[in-house]
Amino acid sequence: MPEYAPGTPSWVELSSPDTDASAAFYRQLMNWDATETGPVEETGGYRMFQQEGKNVAGLMGHMQEGQPTAWGTYVSVADAEETAQKVKASGGTVLVEAMDVMDLGRMALFADPTGAVFGVWQPKAFTGADVVNEPNSLVWNEIRTRDPQTDKAFYSTVFGWTPAPPPFEGGPASYTMWELAGKRVGGMMQMTDDFFPPEVPPHWSVCFAVKDCNATVAKARELGATIVAEPVDMPIGRFAAMTDPQGAAFTIMQPASGG
Repeated sequence: MPEYAPGTPSWVELSSPDTDASAAFYRQLMNWDATETGPVEETGGYRMFQQEGKNVAGLMGHMQEGQPTAWGTYVSVADAEETAQKVKASGGTVLVEAMDVMDLGRMALFADPTGAVFGVWQPKAFTGADVVNEPNSLVWNEIRTRDPQTDKAFYSTVFGWTPAPPPFEGGPASYTMWELAGKRVGGMMQMTDDFFPPEVPPHWSVCFAVKDCNATVAKARELGATIVAEPVDMPIGRFAAMTDPQGAAFTIMQPASGG
């Protein structure tokens, strides 16, 4: 199980209006199994996506009317309450106060000053994803915002991240890499109207590694996904973007050879 230093994205979860349909889609696309819910009074119906018995992501149903269908990102922290104070002091909003999740850890949900929602996870028995950076697992998290300067100040204060340019040529000049103690932990993309319609709000995006980008896109289309961006090559790999049949957006990446 990987160790996640405070300030490192450690978990992603899917909020879906139909968890059985989502479980079926990702089983066929990513070869993930979905666990049973367990006692609802304890788990709230929460399920785990697993690959060969290892936890790769979470799956939960909508808990209230109007809840978006989306993939969410959680950042590991040493103290959820302390992080909440930093969020409020930096112009963010506390959406869900820090709370215990059985004996697994403590979680809280926030919105940054631009409105993008993210979570934090203070680990106890559960540290986060068992596997990352391998095929069919999480490989990248990024904030997509129309106001990168505000978010640079916010996330630098809350998590101690340092903004840096991409370490490769060929990427957007406006793209920002987030570094923590010299290690890359995420990214930030400036949203433009030519690619993101004005009605699309700032949000956190998740990216999963795959062995074959083209084959995964073809399979996703066959399963009812909407392909938002067809496969395209970048120096670090081949990317595509899609929304699943329930409406949750995500990207996939086939790492470049040797990457």
